[in-house]
Amino acid sequence: MNLSIIKEIRPGENRVALTPNVCAQLIKYGHQVQLESGAGYASNFSDEMYLSAGCNVSNQTEILKSAEVLLMVNPPTIELVQQMPEQAVLISFLYANNNAELMEALTQKKISAFSMDAIPRISKAQNMDALSSQANLAGYKAVITGADYLGKIFPLLMTAAGTVTPAKVLIYGAGVAGLQAIATAKRLGAIVECTDVRPETKEQIESLGGKFIEVKGADAAKVEGGYAKEVSADYLQKQKEAVNKSLFQADLVITTALVMGKKAPVLITAEQIKQMKLGAVVVDMAVEQGGNCELSQLDKVVVENGVSIVGKSNLPSLLPQNASELYAKNIQNLLMYLADVNLFHFDLNDEITKGTLITHNGTQLKA
Repeated sequence: MNLSIIKEIRPGENRVALTPNVCAQLIKYGHQVQLESGAGYASNFSDEMYLSAGCNVSNQTEILKSAEVLLMVNPPTIELVQQMPEQAVLISFLYANNNAELMEALTQKKISAFSMDAIPRISKAQNMDALSSQANLAGYKAVITGADYLGKIFPLLMTAAGTVTPAKVLIYGAGVAGLQAIATAKRLGAIVECTDVRPETKEQIESLGGKFIEVKGADAAKVEGGYAKEVSADYLQKQKEAVNKSLFQADLVITTALVMGKKAPVLITAEQIKQMKLGAVVVDMAVEQGGNCELSQLDKVVVENGVSIVGKSNLPSLLPQNASELYAKNIQNLLMYLADVNLFHFDLNDEITKGTLITHNGTQLKA
């Protein structure tokens, strides 16, 4: 099949869908790969590296015209979809719940669209799970980003001039990003605490050296498809009470809480910010879905009462080489599962196909 890659169109996006190494493997398997000139440059992959791997390098218009399978990181624009051949295949993040007009455009073009954010959380799909691979890097980068804005170091430091006490880090959420943030902050020497709506995460948090903050007298959150479901207002209030002491003593706070298809829950209010330490930093990893902090603003750093609230979006894009390498392997594993060298097998009884296939043959199968 003709696998096609174009330069990502989202502002500030540095990732690319396939790396030269993965392209070479797919070409060896029997596919053809074409990409837009400069598509991998921001990820440190030159056109020459792709040419050496056996790819064809062309311009975007020519690539879209002949794209049997278009591979992207972010959702395409409607204009890009209109340039694709009818009944082509698209694989990218799609976030179908939030992109109704795009889903309509894909349906009208009879595009078979697979969404990388809809990979089911099952064991045989782990090597395709792009949300996890990218969140892992984002959790690391959130700690490093917090360190940039923090006016102190993380570790205990004993010097002839006196002792520097370790920084205190509080993390909301022990998913993939939160666990990586715990591990990174601990490696840097911080004292780390974590709260999560799922009590079963306690063992994972403690295994990484963090302290689990338990919310007593509240029902645990239910988990569906590997994701925590939305919790009650009563739970959020009890969580706030349990965490406040740690929040007000924290030097760095990282929030990671997301609810699939809904606005992120507000975990830190403006009133709580007023009671935090002067010079504290909040890195809100949920800012693209509304934010876990009431005062967060997308792609801005808000300073309120001496507390810096960092709302940087798309953290994986700040580590583009590693992020692209992992994403490319996720794409490769999904592609090898869904198709052979000549065609896709649209088996709607298969759990992975059923979970990821959003539009097919002029019909939207799921939101």
